[in-house]
Amino acid sequence: MQGPIQLYERLFIYAPMSQQTDRLERLLTEELGECCAADVEERLASLRTYQSEIPTNPDADLGALKTLGNDTRYSIVRLLSAASREMCVCEINPVVDVSDSAISHALSDLYDAGLVTRRKDGTWRYYQVTDRAEALLAALDETREEN
Repeated sequence: MQGPIQLYERLFIYAPMSQQTDRLERLLTEELGECCAADVEERLASLRTYQSEIPTNPDADLGALKTLGNDTRYSIVRLLSAASREMCVCEINPVVDVSDSAISHALSDLYDAGLVTRRKDGTWRYYQVTDRAEALLAALDETREEN
């Protein structure tokens, strides 16, 4: 899968100019009724300004999204969010129906992705959802289409 930077580079930097502009020229002709080289250049300049909105290192963002893309990890984050408090691993195990090792691995992945915090108190480990995870869940909730 290509990231946004690679896609941008493929479309705007490494593709031959004729490939970049042929389809764009056809689009502009359809939108404007006619099209000239200045119209194409103006649209290209406008499109290139969007590049500043693409993080130069999207690894943390892509990692967080990838981490949430697993049923177990997603369920754990939802559980921690619903609890609105720290939870011990022993409280998560009875609710998330997978093996202890799967929960441990999922929590480690969530921690590495910055979606949960963890704290050790003696022999107990406690986890809590981060603001970033809450924001991602809120975005999903707000944009989910109900059937």
